[in-house]
Amino acid sequence: MDRLIVACWLALAAIHASPAAVLLKPSLIQTLYAVPPTGSSGTLLIHRGALFLAVVVVALFAAFAPEARRAATLVVGISVIGFLLVYAAAGAPEGPLRTIAVVDALALIPLAIVGWKAWIATP
Repeated sequence: MDRLIVACWLALAAIHASPAAVLLKPSLIQTLYAVPPTGSSGTLLIHRGALFLAVVVVALFAAFAPEARRAATLVVGISVIGFLLVYAAAGAPEGPLRTIAVVDALALIPLAIVGWKAWIATP
């Protein structure tokens, strides 16, 4: 079971790694979001990359530090579920956001597993 939990945390970190990479390579903004990496929107998306880097670090920490897993499920859950709610409220637009929504929907599976382990299965 512990290997499954570690694998789930690593998968959650990997899911957030691509948007985090925008911090180091702003040109990815065009590829990931079809938005120019310049101007106000580009600046906000670069900052968003920094926040995603924080999510990656938290998920990696949780993979190997069981005491961090409850807090990490909250951080990663807010990221994944928050985007899915915002995306749905926006009318589920086509394009790059749909791809993100599909990936985040798939992320619900490892998130549910680590959440169950952190909040229910752990005494």
